[in-house]
Amino acid sequence: MTPPRGRSWGRKGSTPVVRVRGRGSGRVSIAGLTCYKPGKRSRTFYSVREYRGRKGEPKGIGWRDLCDLLVRAHIQLGGPIVLVWDNLRMHLVEAMRRFIADHADWLIVFQLPSYAPDLNPQEGIWSLVKRDIGNLAAADLGQITRAVKRRLKQIQYRPDLVDGCLTSTGLITDDWPTSRIQAQAVASSVSRQ
Repeated sequence: MTPPRGRSWGRKGSTPVVRVRGRGSGRVSIAGLTCYKPGKRSRTFYSVREYRGRKGEPKGIGWRDLCDLLVRAHIQLGGPIVLVWDNLRMHLVEAMRRFIADHADWLIVFQLPSYAPDLNPQEGIWSLVKRDIGNLAAADLGQITRAVKRRLKQIQYRPDLVDGCLTSTGLITDDWPTSRIQAQAVASSVSRQ
C-alpha cells in the first residue's frame, strides 16, 4: 500500500516523514461522469471499485461498469446524453461500441483527441480527489476507498467545483444545444501496490 505523495510545509531543517506499512496490495478504480446543461446545476456521477487481488475478482472498471454508469445517469437526468470522452482502452472495445449503437436514441458519443487531458473536465475532478488523499497514510484499502468516496460526495454537493473543472478546459460555449444534456466521462484508477 504505497500512499500517493503530496507536498506540504515542514519545519526548517526537518523533513516530515509519514510511516506506512509495506504489506498488502490493491487498487481503487473510479469511473466518473461529469454532466453539464446550460441553465441547470452541474452534476457528477461516479462508480468506485476495489481490487484486492482475489482470484476471479475484476481488476478494475470494465465496459459493463461504464454502461451501467451511463444508464444510471440517463435515468437520473431524464434526457438524452451527448458524451465526450477520451480514448481510454475501455471506451473503444467492441462491446462498448455495440452498447453505444444500441442506445443511439439517447446517447451520442464524441471522442477527444488521442492525448488531451487539458480538454477533459473530469481530469479536474480526479485532481481534486487526489489532492485530498495526497498525504493519506491508509491502514488498509477500505480506508482509501472511504476517503475517495467521501471526497467525491463532497464534490457532488459543490456544483461550483464541477463548473470550475469545465471552465479550466476552455470548452464553454454559449451555443450549446439546450435540448441535450452535455456530458463528459472518463474512467481512471488510483493505484495502490
